[in-house]
Amino acid sequence: MIHKYGINAATPADWDKLRKDFPAVETSVVLDNTAPKFTADPVNAPDHYKFGKVECIEAIKESMTTEAFKGYCKGNALKYLWRYDYKGKAVEDLGKAEWYLRRLKTEVSEAN
Repeated sequence: MIHKYGINAATPADWDKLRKDFPAVETSVVLDNTAPKFTADPVNAPDHYKFGKVECIEAIKESMTTEAFKGYCKGNALKYLWRYDYKGKAVEDLGKAEWYLRRLKTEVSEAN
């Protein structure tokens, strides 16, 4: 897996799985079916995390032990749950909490 050997050792299958588990952009087909239309997704693919060639979350994961990264995911899920009702973007913050919980579930599943 990517975190055991580093990001440069990832195989195409690793990247395909990562893209499937954590899609960067949601698409919807334009009515004439000529091209996909990309929509902003502040929960699953915030624009401010798409700077450079590496997703921020993957760089964070690579900088931590497995246990530390699981704690990071848990903490972020709790943060978004804690404040969802106070920022005026309740649905978005609940979606972010859900995203971190799904990521934590994937990390725990891979460890077992």
